[in-house]
Amino acid sequence: MSIVTLPSSSSPASPLRPSGDAKVLIVLCHLSALLGVGFILPLVVYLIKKQEGGPTAIQAKEALNFHLSVLLYSLLIAPLCFVFVGFVLLPILVLGSLILGVVAAIKAADGIAYRYPLCIRFIS
Repeated sequence: MSIVTLPSSSSPASPLRPSGDAKVLIVLCHLSALLGVGFILPLVVYLIKKQEGGPTAIQAKEALNFHLSVLLYSLLIAPLCFVFVGFVLLPILVLGSLILGVVAAIKAADGIAYRYPLCIRFIS
């Protein structure tokens, strides 16, 4: 007799399987930096969907944590512009956050839960 264990829904590689509307919300949360709304859209979606749980709330929370991390990193880099190091680091941060947002949106659209690297988990 063997015991079969199913993967946890919170593991990074677990499938999301969201419906059509949920998939659109998840993709928009990850692309919110490109849309110009930063952490506001993931925050609103997370506050609305956190009671229901599911993939929309999980990915909105992940996007929110990432956008808050990028905001913190940019606030830490801004003073470094006075010694010209920030002028190198800030474009790297912006470009990296945009690329990671697109990668996360593509993965989420394919039904794969995405976890951002170098992300501080403010909301757990």
